[in-house]
Amino acid sequence: MELTLTEQNFEDLVLKADKPVLVDFWAPWCMPCRMVAPVVEELAEDMKDEIAVGKVNVDEQPGLAERYRVHSIPTLIRFDGGQEQERLVGVQSRERLELLMK
Repeated sequence: MELTLTEQNFEDLVLKADKPVLVDFWAPWCMPCRMVAPVVEELAEDMKDEIAVGKVNVDEQPGLAERYRVHSIPTLIRFDGGQEQERLVGVQSRERLELLMK
């Protein structure tokens, strides 16, 4: 299951999470975002015991996009222990996302 992340819940659901979190910065009009969405959804389901997956709609949450310097979408960031660990920009394969989360 993917979490809908907002300015109000980001700290609790991502920065204070007890497991790694993959955050997908996206927008509904973004075709590359739509291409990677099924892969992210599949990963969220298959790895639900090990990771959390959240989505930030950059149109609805511009403050989060600005705070994390998201200039292109999709941007996928792995957070662990409240800190950004790694980021990928653009459409990614499932294999690449699995490597990101390890």
